[in-house]
This record gives sequence, C-alpha cells and structure tokens, in this order.
Amino acid sequence: MSAAGDRLQDTARHTALALPGVSHGYPFTPGLDVYKVAGKVFLIVTDDPDEQIITVKCEPEHARAHVHGYASITPGRYLDKRHWISLGPGPGITKQLVTDAVEDSYDLAVARLPQRDRPRPRT
Repeated sequence: MSAAGDRLQDTARHTALALPGVSHGYPFTPGLDVYKVAGKVFLIVTDDPDEQIITVKCEPEHARAHVHGYASITPGRYLDKRHWISLGPGPGITKQLVTDAVEDSYDLAVARLPQRDRPRPRT
C-alpha cells in the first residue's frame, strides 16, 4: 500500500527520531523540518501541505535507480541532485521504503563523521 503524504512524513519523522544522536529544527526556513546527526543533515521534511515530500541522502547509483523506478521519487529538491532524492506520495512509496530511505541516509551521514563524533551504533 502506498503511503499518503502525511503518513510518509510521519514515518520519516518517527524513524529519524528513533535513531541515536538525532536533533531537528528549522535552521533554513519555517517550512523545512531538518534532521541532523552530529550537525550533518540527513533528512528534510517539507511542511508545505501542498507538497508533502521528504528529502534524504542517497548513494548516486541508488538515487538513479530510485528516480527511474518510482514516479514520485525525484532528484533532491534542495540539495545536490546526485546525492539527494526527494520522495513524495505515490505508487510504490511504502512505509518500509520510507523507513529504509531515512535509515540509509542517516548511515551515510554517520559514515562521514570522525569516529569521535559518531553516536553509538544502532542495533
């Protein structure tokens, strides 16, 4: 079953907040809920009710595959189009896909942190 926009965003938020060392706020604009680990952005949730998307980090080869495989996944809206993707509600966008995208994005951000700044490993 596809995730509606509000469920997609709620799933992303809940997934992100369950991960170790995550903070969030509105550093860019009131309409962008930004999630970080040790100061590194890994998730942006757009609060605009007319455009219910999330934006996550993604390996370039996976990003291309997702963009080609899902009509409602596009290159990242606000960031580097090779390393970020935006997910909106649509066919094939499931709770599991959203959860996996957020967790993968978090893992990519953590992998770029110095060892001393990394949160405890997630289980």
